[in-house]
Amino acid sequence: MLWEVLGSALVGLAVALVAGRRFADRFRDRSLVLVTGPAAAFCGGVITRVVLGPGYALPTLVVAALVAAALLSLLVRPRRGGPAAGRPHVGAA
Repeated sequence: MLWEVLGSALVGLAVALVAGRRFADRFRDRSLVLVTGPAAAFCGGVITRVVLGPGYALPTLVVAALVAAALLSLLVRPRRGGPAAGRPHVGAA
């Protein structure tokens, strides 16, 4: 169990590092990204381990990565001045 949980946290850190580099301009605080990724993956890994039981290391790591990506996506700011910035919204009067 210990290795799956530590692996989950490392996967979350990797997801956070990739997201932080790829979308650096879209996150407000890099340190928040680097903390949220491993914490989310840790929680996702523990929950998956409890649900599936022992012996499912790969699905545990996959779910941990998905949970980390989902929580990191909540920290993303909308892009400013994108292609839809000057157009009115559908249904706007």
